[in-house]
Amino acid sequence: MNAITRSLLALCLTTILPVVSGFAQEPYHQPAPDVVAIVDAPPTPSVNISPDGAWMALADQRAYPSIAQLSQPTLGLAGIRFNPRTNGDDQPPPVTAIRLLRLDDGQERQIDLPEDAQLTYPFWSPDSRHLAFTNTTDAGVELWVASVDSEHARRLTGPQLMAARGAPCRWLAGSEALLCQLIPADRGPAPEPPRAPGGPTIQEAEGGQQAPVRTYQNLLTSPFDEVLFEYYFTAQLTRIDLSGERELIGEPAIFNQIDGAPDGLHVLVSRVQRPYSYLVPVYSFPQEVEVWGHAGSEVHHIASLPLAENVPIGGVPKGPRSIDWLPGQGHSLFWLEALDGGDPKAEVDHRDRLVRLDPPFAGEPLELARTELRTYSVRWSDDGELALAWTWDRPTENTKTVLVDATKPGAQHKVLWDMNRQDAYSDPGDAVLTLTERGEYVLLRSPDESSIYLAGAGASPEGDHPFLDRYDLATGETQRLWLAQDPYYEWPIEVLDAEAKQLVTRRESKSAPPNYFVRDLSDGTTRAITQIGDPAPQLTGIEKKRIRYSRADGVDLTGTLYLPPDYVEGTRLPTVIWAYPFEFKSADAAGQVRGSENRFTFYRGYSHLFFLTQGYAVLDAASMPVIGEGDEEPNDSFVDQLVMNARAAIDALVELGVTDPNRVGVGGHSYGAFMTANLLAHSDLFRAGIARSGAYNRSLTPFGFQNERRTFWEAPEIYFAMSPFMHADSIDEPILLLHGEADTNSGTFPIQSQRLYHAVKGMGGTIKLVMYPHEQHGYRARETVLDALYQQFDWFDRFVKNAGSKNARATSATDASAGH
Repeated sequence: MNAITRSLLALCLTTILPVVSGFAQEPYHQPAPDVVAIVDAPPTPSVNISPDGAWMALADQRAYPSIAQLSQPTLGLAGIRFNPRTNGDDQPPPVTAIRLLRLDDGQERQIDLPEDAQLTYPFWSPDSRHLAFTNTTDAGVELWVASVDSEHARRLTGPQLMAARGAPCRWLAGSEALLCQLIPADRGPAPEPPRAPGGPTIQEAEGGQQAPVRTYQNLLTSPFDEVLFEYYFTAQLTRIDLSGERELIGEPAIFNQIDGAPDGLHVLVSRVQRPYSYLVPVYSFPQEVEVWGHAGSEVHHIASLPLAENVPIGGVPKGPRSIDWLPGQGHSLFWLEALDGGDPKAEVDHRDRLVRLDPPFAGEPLELARTELRTYSVRWSDDGELALAWTWDRPTENTKTVLVDATKPGAQHKVLWDMNRQDAYSDPGDAVLTLTERGEYVLLRSPDESSIYLAGAGASPEGDHPFLDRYDLATGETQRLWLAQDPYYEWPIEVLDAEAKQLVTRRESKSAPPNYFVRDLSDGTTRAITQIGDPAPQLTGIEKKRIRYSRADGVDLTGTLYLPPDYVEGTRLPTVIWAYPFEFKSADAAGQVRGSENRFTFYRGYSHLFFLTQGYAVLDAASMPVIGEGDEEPNDSFVDQLVMNARAAIDALVELGVTDPNRVGVGGHSYGAFMTANLLAHSDLFRAGIARSGAYNRSLTPFGFQNERRTFWEAPEIYFAMSPFMHADSIDEPILLLHGEADTNSGTFPIQSQRLYHAVKGMGGTIKLVMYPHEQHGYRARETVLDALYQQFDWFDRFVKNAGSKNARATSATDASAGH
């Protein structure tokens, strides 16, 4: 039986076979009280600096919602999962309180809010005088604002926001009003499903045009879904000023985009049109893109975008995309257009063009530049005369950042950086942006407008050391303004002035949690502005260090080794290796050091780092590179490279004297879960594995997955070789599967775990499947988090920590892959 036949058989099996019996619903479990206390520690607040650099908003968050909060009604339509009762997100907002801190003197005050608030993260008005946020109640989602001049927040709307698709409001230029999507006043009760179907649901494709799409969830599936989609997602665009006064704009519609112009008088909208699709989410539906003025009475047609079901793998839609306002230009537009039909395989000199269109939006747009590679982002100066375009060729990982002079349309643009995206050591950083009073995020330039600022991770063989640079656009010269120094990991989160004399940083170390500081680069002083304590002081005795080792073919690897409190040197411990595979086009890039051992370690959620409380050693972020150089694709040797990586990690740990080679477990989340199942199927290196929210049968993702761009029919042998489901008869080590019943991540359908359980159990393997109600790709409810920790501890205690000798199995990592 060849690979295609076996893979098609597997596809049929996963589709038609029922999940076997042996399932039971149990009460939620909890780990020991000391672990529960760490889990329940309040998380550190999120922060947001005002555009003028005068204020910091701190948002306090609940640690976890309860399972009761996650058990609210939900619907999934057109790729979006939401709460139909509130017309908001299906996950409860996390913020419970908001504080304002003045940066110049550290004075702090609490904003007065309603009891039992469920708030979104606050966002600043462009003039830095107000914060806006939403509050979710049982009846719906409300808009609130707070002022830097008052302790009291004010409610601007009742529970009327249409917030099912994310942030329903945004500030308009001038900071006197917000542009919001409201539930239409005449919407009425929700439609009732028909008592009996009116007929079959039919989808039809005419031959001759390929439509390769990824596997999405919560899509439309029936005509009644279409009725519900229109009911819940139709919104009335409304201008709401700070007094609560409203002005309706245009007619109700389903909007994919709303964005106020820099002049404060016009709105860019994208209205969803029929025919709807049962294959792709709402953002790929047909759209009418328009500019509205004078409360919607003035309409300028910009583009009609067709249904985007036929976009090539790794490509982009035909026609205008990334349409947005041009900064500093009143209400002019810019956008990108593909010159290759959106097909990355087309052989052309230029992939994209950048264009602008000025009022009254008649005639053809003005072409500003063409780019050799696909353009993914454009950053403008505040006058709209200069643009940085970041371009990328996915197959080669080549990136070019080009400088476009918009005052000279069609002129040869300047390439600022030409590099491989995976070369972390050469990364120049990202351009620092600032928010103008017109509400535009633009390049922060020096006062003479000759330079921009760059902030980056500063990857090096010694680990990450973030930096701030000044870059001269004319000469290409770079001046290092600031560099993080050991023993700290410090990141510049906000540059406070155009001369970059002051910046706000977030600083942490192995022993000190993140806090915020104001650095004055002119005199070298540093001032702390927060005093956030260690949320888990009982774990301060943990030892953390980066280890370096090499795999058999010479590729350099790294990982962060954690040892439990009171570890006695020379003691060999049961060990957890936790990892996530990444693809690379060169061994040099794969071997580069990423991350920093100076980071503070948080113990959150159901993290594998909690194994340290149970007496295990943990190798975190163990390098799992999958390399394909030249014409070879990384996945051509995926399994062999995984095993080689894992063997090298175990050998290194054994050589350090910290790991008992007979007691090593492996685990991962998502693609790391896929890795885990493959390692158990193709080696005898590990005693057991934990796989969370994974995908295991690649015939269920036939149009590509992760960075694999070949289809199942182009590379069936690759899909077969990489799919643990196809090798379930070889998974002879115990494996624990955890999965959320409401997982909406593309490709990781819950059926992936259910069918792997069925297959391994059917072949006589040891396996346990835990399905969590109301949970998505990551788990949020407190009950779920504690149960996941309990299940993971129990599994590895049984099959790793307290496992006996391997006996006939290989006892050294060097020989442990021989069994497969």
